[in-house]
Amino acid sequence: MNLLKMDEVFREMKGDGFEPDVVVYGIVVNAYCKMKKYDLAVRKFDEMRVRNVEASSHIYCSLINGLGYVGRLEEALRFFELSKSSGHAPEAPTYNAVVGSYCWLMRMDYAFRVIEEMRRYGIRPNSRTFDIILHHLIKGRRTEEDYSVFTRIRDEFGCEPTVSTYEIMVRMFCNDGRVDMALGVWEEMKGGGLLPGMHMFSTLINSLCREKKLEDACKYFNEMLDAGIRPPTHMFNRLKQALVDEGKEDTVMELTHRLEKLKTLLVVS
Repeated sequence: MNLLKMDEVFREMKGDGFEPDVVVYGIVVNAYCKMKKYDLAVRKFDEMRVRNVEASSHIYCSLINGLGYVGRLEEALRFFELSKSSGHAPEAPTYNAVVGSYCWLMRMDYAFRVIEEMRRYGIRPNSRTFDIILHHLIKGRRTEEDYSVFTRIRDEFGCEPTVSTYEIMVRMFCNDGRVDMALGVWEEMKGGGLLPGMHMFSTLINSLCREKKLEDACKYFNEMLDAGIRPPTHMFNRLKQALVDEGKEDTVMELTHRLEKLKTLLVVS
């Protein structure tokens, strides 16, 4: 995004007598936040207040997300309190931004306190809320705590995990060398009627190859093709090499033939 051009247009608007409204300010603040120009975003927010333009919940959310991301927690919380005192009804995206702000500093106890506040206000945490927490627990190598949170999402918090949530868990277990746990999460996901995507298949199959569980790797590769998903080249190359190393050239030929048929169908469609 060209911030210089955006600033020029913004100045021209005001020079021509057009007063920016909350939508225009929202675009500008969001652009600054995306480009990590948080001081400029805060300055634009202050300008809004001087001009008596009431900030939207989206603007507050952008500022909380951005400031929290770079560890400016006190400022993020100040904007959170401003959003509540300005009369905006609490919303899940704003609370999720606060949860993320605590998580960036690994203050997980405070993140869960925010979730409790959400529930007191009648706002149900959503899958994004927990994806944020799970992601940061994994970054902190707190895998057992991560799995504990995952098992509580549905029963304790009344939230249905999404494909994204399951993908986080499968990737964690695969990276941790616990492919059996990854398979358990996978089957739970499928039992709930959710379908994995390409990256999730790739993560699992690569892990099965590393563990020399080639029969399972081929099973999930075939499931991937059955779902009409074209596998990444590097993943298929790894599977082929693992099969060749075990003297399973015939299986390589079968899988290659199936993949070529899928490619033809994808081109035709």
